[in-house]
Amino acid sequence: MSLVATLVSTPTAPAVGEDLVQRAAEALGSDSPPTILNPGIAADILFQGENASAADTKLRELIGSAPVDVFVQSQENRRKKLLIADMDSTMIRQECIDELAAELGLKDKISEITERAMRGEIDFEPALRERVGLLKGLPLSAIDSVLSNRITLMPGGRTLVQTMKANGAYCALVSGGFTHFTGTVAAMIGFDENQANILLEDDGKLSGKVAEPILGRDAKRVRLEALVAEKGLGFDETIAVGDGANDLAMIERSGAGMAYRAKPAVAEAADFRIDHGDLTALLYFQGYAETDFILS
Repeated sequence: MSLVATLVSTPTAPAVGEDLVQRAAEALGSDSPPTILNPGIAADILFQGENASAADTKLRELIGSAPVDVFVQSQENRRKKLLIADMDSTMIRQECIDELAAELGLKDKISEITERAMRGEIDFEPALRERVGLLKGLPLSAIDSVLSNRITLMPGGRTLVQTMKANGAYCALVSGGFTHFTGTVAAMIGFDENQANILLEDDGKLSGKVAEPILGRDAKRVRLEALVAEKGLGFDETIAVGDGANDLAMIERSGAGMAYRAKPAVAEAADFRIDHGDLTALLYFQGYAETDFILS
């Protein structure tokens, strides 16, 4: 079987040097010259093998503590036609509900609940109702303030979406957060659609309630399955990326489930994991070179 191993580091600290790539190629018994996707940052190594997992283990032992991500997969169907992505702590650096809580001086209290929910220690839906309840009375103007002053995009996200779209892929942002944020973030990055929960309002303030049913773990999987049917795709043509427990269902259902700097249980369950690279790692994973990137 023809397999490909991809080594990726963060662009801000290149760690995929020629020596490492050569040693990795020798360890895999590759008889093809490595493909440098971005000098010092990403490289592909083609080799013949039957066990991607064993090759992954071998490479991780070789790399040791170096800040390099490893992906081993079949050469077939590398470039995906559907991206479905989480928003909080994936496409943006923050958790929106925690930043709203900061406006009330409740960030520590709410972020603790958020962390437990993302780790899968408590169910997402009741945890969301509890956190939203604590936001009761927050002026809607605080949402615009948070968007303007507290929310920042995750590096590489816009390049990821724009490059995949330029190559015919459909990109969906599906969040357990709120539409007040996903609409703006989706527009900034260039997603084709966005879905999230709806915060209910009362006289210009948050009512402390969220519209039911809550978009959580199962809803993300359902949207993935619906998009596959709508677009006439196979699941092997899809890639899902997220960091928390409520992303697990879509990560496990997609053809390539990617854990992005994720909670331990998510990283363990995903097909692949990004611990060091930025979101352009998902492009290198698909075989795109830096010269293919859309940098608009």
